Amino acid sequence: MDNRSTSAPPVRVGLVGFGYAGRTFHAPLLRTTPGMTLTAVASTQAEAVRQALGDEVDVLPHVDALLQRDDIELVVIATPNASHHPQALAALRAGKAVVVDKPFALSAEQAGELVSEAEHRGLLLSVFHNRRWDGDFLTVRSLLHSGRLGRIVHAELHFDRFRGQVRPRWRESADAGGGLWIDLGPHLIDQALQLFGVPEAIGADIASVREGAEADDWFHGQLRYASGLRVTLHASALAAHPGPRFVLHGTKGGYRKWGLDAQEDMLKAGQQPDPARPEDWGADTQSGELRLWRADQPGDLLDAEVLATQRGDYPQYYRAICAALRGHGANPVPPMEALMVMRLIDLGRRSAQERREVAW
Repeated sequence: MDNRSTSAPPVRVGLVGFGYAGRTFHAPLLRTTPGMTLTAVASTQAEAVRQALGDEVDVLPHVDALLQRDDIELVVIATPNASHHPQALAALRAGKAVVVDKPFALSAEQAGELVSEAEHRGLLLSVFHNRRWDGDFLTVRSLLHSGRLGRIVHAELHFDRFRGQVRPRWRESADAGGGLWIDLGPHLIDQALQLFGVPEAIGADIASVREGAEADDWFHGQLRYASGLRVTLHASALAAHPGPRFVLHGTKGGYRKWGLDAQEDMLKAGQQPDPARPEDWGADTQSGELRLWRADQPGDLLDAEVLATQRGDYPQYYRAICAALRGHGANPVPPMEALMVMRLIDLGRRSAQERREVAW
C-alpha cells in the first residue's frame, strides 16, 4: 500500500458557486475527502455559506478574489452552465488545477479550448461526471464485463422525473446553458460512452413539452454502433411513470433496473459520507431484474434472477482527484473523455434541428 499521501500536504480547494451543485454535491464531498481541505468559497450567498460550512471556510465575493489566492491549488467550478468555460479558463490561466461540474462547457469548441489550455500549462483538468459512480451504473458495467447477457443489441438509459411546474431558475430558462439536453444529456451520454464506446451516429429529438416552458424539457436520442447496437437515451420532466433507469437486451438475456441512485437524495437530506465507514454510504435497495436464456432448455424459456445493486461511490471521484494531484493515480475523468461528451451534445442538437441522424 502506498502511504506517501499521508505525509503530503493537503490539497487546498477553492469552490466557485454555492447553488444546488456546490452546496449539495461538491462541498460535502470535498469536506469529507481525506487529503483535501475546502479553504474558500466564492459566492454572493455569504450567509448561506457560513450557515452551512461555519467560519473555518473563507467566503469571498467573487471568483477573481479566489484565483488571486496563492494557497488555493484546486478550483472547483459549480456555477451556472454558461459560466463554466470563462471561469475554468481564468482558473487555468491563474495556474490552478480545475474541476468543472458537468456540463464541461456549452459546446465542444469551448471544451476544446479548455483542454488545450490545460495541456499547454501542464495542469489537471477534470469534469465531475459523478454518475460514473452510481451504484446501478457500476452494476451494469460489471454485468457487461461478465458476458452473461451475450452480445448486447439494445440498451436504454432513462432519467425521468415529474416537474409539472416550470420554475424561475436558470436551468429552465431560455438563456444559454438552460434546458434538459445540456443538463441531463451529459450524464446519459457519458455513461453510454463508458459502457459501449464511441457510436457511429446519433439521432435526437429535443422538445419543450410543459406549459410555459422556455427551454427544452424532454429528449429522446439514439446512438447507433457499427456492431448493430442501438442505445436509447431518454429524459423527461413530465414522467409521472418514469421508465426504467437501465435496460439491456442481449443474445443471452436481459437486465432491467428501476429507480435513481440514492446518493443525491442522501446528500440533499444532509447526510455525508464517512471516510472511516465507506460501507455505510451509497446503498441502493432497488435491485435489478435478470432474465437469462438457458440453451440446454427446450424452447426459449428464460430464468428469472434478482441482481443486487452495487453500492454507489461518489466519494471515489475526489479521492481520485486528490491522488492524481499528488502523483499517485490517474485523473478519474480525463478532459478528452468529457470533450467527447460535448461533441455528442453538439451533434444531438444538430440532429434535432435537421431532423435526421448525424454521423460521428
